[in-house]
Amino acid sequence: MELIIRNNTDQPIYGQITSQIRSQILSGALAPGDALPSIRALAKDLKISVITTKRAYDELEAEGFVCTVAGKGCFVAEKNMELVREHQLKTLEAQLSAAAKTARDCGVTTEELLNMLRILLEEESL
Repeated sequence: MELIIRNNTDQPIYGQITSQIRSQILSGALAPGDALPSIRALAKDLKISVITTKRAYDELEAEGFVCTVAGKGCFVAEKNMELVREHQLKTLEAQLSAAAKTARDCGVTTEELLNMLRILLEEESL
């Protein structure tokens, strides 16, 4: 598992860890049952606080992406397809919101935007 922490972003370090691990789980790069590095090992590798890595793991556990087994560590949780779908819908909603804002800024009408989306969807199904 490779994580990249950037200091030149507004996203806090624990959020960067959380989003990167979540993305790796959703993409299948990390499979259910895979062990994550220990909190201490990850903190040492990234040269960050143990508290920061613990916060990231706690957030992932609260979201249902990982589970902690006392004395054994953190593991990728079995995929809850409803959870995965909800996360994907949230991502899609954010992307569509950004597209709608860009369209509005460019003076694109609702009908033109819907037409563009229809064309893109038709191209994808070919």
